[in-house]
Amino acid sequence: MSVIESTSAANATQERFTISEVAALTGLSAHTLRWYERIGLMPHIDRSHTGQRRFTRRDLDWLGFVGKLRLTGMSVADMVRYAELVRAGDHTHDARRELLETTRRDVRARIAELQDTLAVLDLKIGYYSNRTPTCGEAPS
Repeated sequence: MSVIESTSAANATQERFTISEVAALTGLSAHTLRWYERIGLMPHIDRSHTGQRRFTRRDLDWLGFVGKLRLTGMSVADMVRYAELVRAGDHTHDARRELLETTRRDVRARIAELQDTLAVLDLKIGYYSNRTPTCGEAPS
C-alpha cells in the first residue's frame, strides 16, 4: 500500500460529519438525531473540542439500519432494545435474532395484507377500465 493509499484509508476511517451534514445525508432532522441519541437508539456520539457532535461513517451505517427498522414498523422501544443488545456484546446474538425474526414475521403478515389490498384495487381498476358509465349511475 502506498503512502497516498494509507493516508486515504486513514482519512476515510477518521471522516467526521456534523449533525447538519448527517441530517442532509439521512433526511432526518437534527432534532430527531438528538432524540435518537438521548433515548439510547444511537451509540455515544463523539464531540469536538467545542462540544459539537461528530458522526462517523459507522454512525451513518447504523442510521441507515435504523431507517430500515422504522420501515418495518418496529416500535421505537424495540429499536432501542435492539441497540442495547448490540452494545451489550456478542453474547446477545440469540436475543437480537429473535427480535429480528419477530419483526420479519410482522413484515411478512403486512406484505400479505397489502397483496390482498392490491388485488382488490386491481379488480376495481379493471372494472372501471372496462366499462362505460351510464348517466345517473351510482358508483360502486
